[in-house]
Amino acid sequence: MLDLRIQQHFIDSADLHYQVAEGLAKPVDAAVQAVLACVTGGGKVLTAGLGTSAGLAQYLAGLLVGGFERERPGLSAMALSADAQMASLWPEEQGLASQVRALGHTADVLFLISAQGAESALVQAVQAAHEREMSVVALTGQQGGVLARQLRETDVHVCVPHERVARIREVQQLVLHCLCDGIDTQLLGEQESF
Repeated sequence: MLDLRIQQHFIDSADLHYQVAEGLAKPVDAAVQAVLACVTGGGKVLTAGLGTSAGLAQYLAGLLVGGFERERPGLSAMALSADAQMASLWPEEQGLASQVRALGHTADVLFLISAQGAESALVQAVQAAHEREMSVVALTGQQGGVLARQLRETDVHVCVPHERVARIREVQQLVLHCLCDGIDTQLLGEQESF
């Protein structure tokens, strides 16, 4: 009964992946270089997002620490907490920024994930990272919102140019896989078979 609708989801997702592949290659490469410079220079990657994006941020931290598709030493990364216990310590908008101020250092990278880029807590986290002279990588959707406007020239913005959140998330997960593969390739060399 829903066969055609389900098939259309696959077709729409595949179509978007194909459409954005060329446009996202350079910003994803820039994100690889930023994260690689951080972890090889003694820094750590602080990942963050709100709601579903927090899950993707935790996923990225896990891939950096635990490895992607090949064995390698763990990279220094941690997901900042957006849970209720942390939120009770600070006003909601300041929770992530407070963690960036407490844990972030100049050599570190703040890696933010958002579908719209409209969350004030993420904007404040960017400001806190800039206060600490950290680099920021923002993985957003749509046009990147207020979050994208907070980025500096030295930061990296990877934007999935689509309006539908489900499609944005699908591409964002692939971007995280491309990021981790790029890091592993830089650290470990090319794999024999792709």
